[in-house]
Amino acid sequence: MTTEPFPPTATAAAFNRARTIAVRATETGLPIDIRIDRSELRYGGERLAQEILRLCRDAGREAGARRREELASEGMPAHVLDRLGLPTRDDVAAAERADAEDVDAPTSWMRLV
Repeated sequence: MTTEPFPPTATAAAFNRARTIAVRATETGLPIDIRIDRSELRYGGERLAQEILRLCRDAGREAGARRREELASEGMPAHVLDRLGLPTRDDVAAAERADAEDVDAPTSWMRLV
């Protein structure tokens, strides 16, 4: 009995702005490697978990777009790729823009006296 290897899975990495948290995930967002700098532990488990989940989503979108491009180059029709739910590069860019808008920026740089 011969066993065939699993089909290759697309992966991608995502980092936080400080590059102190790195996540490598599959196209479904499943994390396969997480690296956390010790300095991130001071913010608590809930915040760290939220950041890891966000990075899993980001890496998953990027990996999905890579997988889409790979399958398209092999001749798979666009309507089939759409049904698989694989994002386009435009979808990834739109999600990145939306994430950038969600960043909590201070409403004022002035402080109370």
